[in-house]
Amino acid sequence: MKFLDLAKVYIRSGSGGNGCVSFRREKYIEYGGPDGGDGGRGGDVIAECADGLNTLIDFRYQQHFRAGTGVHGMGKNRTGADGEDIVLRVPVGTQIFEEDQETLIADFTEVGQRVVLLKGGNGGFGNAYFKTSSNQAPRRANPGQEGTEKGIWLRLKLIADAGLVGQPNAGKSTFLSAVSAAKPKIADYPFTTLHPNLGVVRIAEREFVLADIPGLIEGASEGVGIGDRFLGHIERCGVLIHLIDGTNEDVAHTYQAVRHELAAYADVLADKPEIVVLNKVDALTPEELEGKLNALKKVSKADIRQVSGVTGQGVEQVLFDVLAILDAEKAAIAEAERKQTEEKWTP
Repeated sequence: MKFLDLAKVYIRSGSGGNGCVSFRREKYIEYGGPDGGDGGRGGDVIAECADGLNTLIDFRYQQHFRAGTGVHGMGKNRTGADGEDIVLRVPVGTQIFEEDQETLIADFTEVGQRVVLLKGGNGGFGNAYFKTSSNQAPRRANPGQEGTEKGIWLRLKLIADAGLVGQPNAGKSTFLSAVSAAKPKIADYPFTTLHPNLGVVRIAEREFVLADIPGLIEGASEGVGIGDRFLGHIERCGVLIHLIDGTNEDVAHTYQAVRHELAAYADVLADKPEIVVLNKVDALTPEELEGKLNALKKVSKADIRQVSGVTGQGVEQVLFDVLAILDAEKAAIAEAERKQTEEKWTP
């Protein structure tokens, strides 16, 4: 399945049906009076968060969505049927924006959420509605209200517990394939990964979702390489695993370059908990390893984990670190909610 995380679609709600001008025509009844029914309402345009989807690729092949028009009113006081609603099914993590790409309409984080994007037009009144004591035979009816239309942007931000960041060829996809059943493309050239991958990591009878995004290079925030368009997929992560290629000459500069791109994209990414990991340690001599660990500690001010995605060395420790940070975050959120509840409670 092809991956698409940004799509523009055009939507239009249904117009209301027209009211009917009609009079009761029946044998032996001289003054039947008006009996024109009202028109039906137009259909709404609804967005729904659906299970089993992880891409917006369907919206590449269909960009125009139009709800049904209400049926016109009929004689014998018959009201027209309402127009059929149209439902846009989107994956969890989708955000819907106005055409300016800045005004947020909806943010879907749970399966089953529904938002009405456009309401259908009201049906017009039939002539029976306008009957009064002074006007017993009105010959007017209202037309149905026109539907509205606009363009919207759909942006998918994958929901994962942890995210892998680093420069191209740092071993992110190898790490993901080593700890989960995901099968990302792996090769010895930069930008092998062109779209995000998700994998479910199972360890110690626990599990969490790990996201792998394309590599970041210097200037990504200004559009160099693939740019930083995929960084939105790790905005919702609880912790970042920062992988650094141990075979690089200057690992400290590599670390700082990626941190700069994260900060340039959004403060929320720069402030996330981070596990710094020196990868490909199986290709280093003990002297090289010691020198690079010291250089990384100096710039990151953090404990450096040593791993090899190929041999599996040190991988489990990183996963346990992720679980510890996620558990701490959940506990902090639960404590904040408990305090909030206590403040609201009054005897």
